[in-house]
Amino acid sequence: MSRSTIKIILSPKMLVMFALGFSSGFPFYVIREVLKAWLTDANIDLGTIGLFSAVALPYTWKFVWSPALDGITPPFLGRRRGWMLMTQICLLILIAAMGQFDPTKSLKMMAVVAFCIAIFSASQDIVLDAFRREYLTDEELGLGTGIWMNAWRFGMFASTGTAFLLADSIGYPAVHLVLSLMMSLGIITTLLVSEPDTGVRVPQTLQETVIGPFREFFGRGGAWWVLAFILLYKIGDNMAGAMNIPFILKMGFSKQEYFVIVKGIGMLALFGGAFLGGIVMIRLGIANSLWFFGILQAVSTAGFALLVIFGKNQALLTGIVAFEFLATGLGQAAYASYMAVQTNKRFTATQYAMMTSLMAIPGTAAAAVTGYMVEFLGWTGFYTACALAALPGMLLLLRVAPWGSSNEDIDANMRPGA
Repeated sequence: MSRSTIKIILSPKMLVMFALGFSSGFPFYVIREVLKAWLTDANIDLGTIGLFSAVALPYTWKFVWSPALDGITPPFLGRRRGWMLMTQICLLILIAAMGQFDPTKSLKMMAVVAFCIAIFSASQDIVLDAFRREYLTDEELGLGTGIWMNAWRFGMFASTGTAFLLADSIGYPAVHLVLSLMMSLGIITTLLVSEPDTGVRVPQTLQETVIGPFREFFGRGGAWWVLAFILLYKIGDNMAGAMNIPFILKMGFSKQEYFVIVKGIGMLALFGGAFLGGIVMIRLGIANSLWFFGILQAVSTAGFALLVIFGKNQALLTGIVAFEFLATGLGQAAYASYMAVQTNKRFTATQYAMMTSLMAIPGTAAAAVTGYMVEFLGWTGFYTACALAALPGMLLLLRVAPWGSSNEDIDANMRPGA
């Protein structure tokens, strides 16, 4: 490992990425997992608990109001840090407030507060994604994104784990006070870190703010190629993941074995993949990493078919899952870094929000038909098909990120006239 790589790994910027990544992932599971556990303990009916999943809709539609975070600069701390601080303070207050309601008496108010948490959490994600792109250099982006993604997952585990460990002893109202205070890490980091100096003019008019990001993006020579790549690069990986639980259980593994191997060893491999992917991108660059990691994703997906051939084998499942999660972590780091490079720093928040919203579409749509694919193709055919589904995305790399391209080349290749 070169000195420059070690210098980037140990830089204060990577600590900032960890703290803000934690702050980004933390609130989502407060409303996704902690709230549902509380409602279950309060004997709320399952139908109502299921309806509470709808409070997460702002995460899907965050691109709608993202132009406001690009075009309006708060009167304190700057365009990014000002919004970061406001969303984080609101989240701290709202998380604490939600814990003070009684689910048996104030269910509607809890839904309103949970929805507000989702809005401010999604807004925090918008501005934090923009901050990450503008704060890091292209050389630092890969590793910074890998650390960010791991910190996001750590924040997710921290919110759920804290609640589950403390709820029986101190109760949910006190738990929510503890959870709200954990948002202080993001607030402190926001106050200490410097505002990114992008050197670009902030959008001045309503038309520039709302229309400008889309006009600039779709005015590029390769805009539609970029969108097609975002839609297709991880579709095979997402399709395979949708059926992994039924496959593993139908292969005769117990739920306990699934939990230990997939949620234990698999998640460790995912953490390692995201971190390792960031380090590799320092040396290889984003383009070469997308090629390399994309091939690994396809091979790891096909690996599940080995279980059909060799039958139930715990060691084989462990190896396949570890490899698949490692490849997924590698691919996610490069994929997120690529999208960040495609943003124009005048409109980072809007364009990144648009792309991250778009990337969720194929995984959801393709997952809906995976059960029918298994019934028609069988397990071996299904995982082979998922591996082959990676080919269109890999072929698009010839246009959007040819082998040997530098990070600057990827960016320039998509500009008007390219």
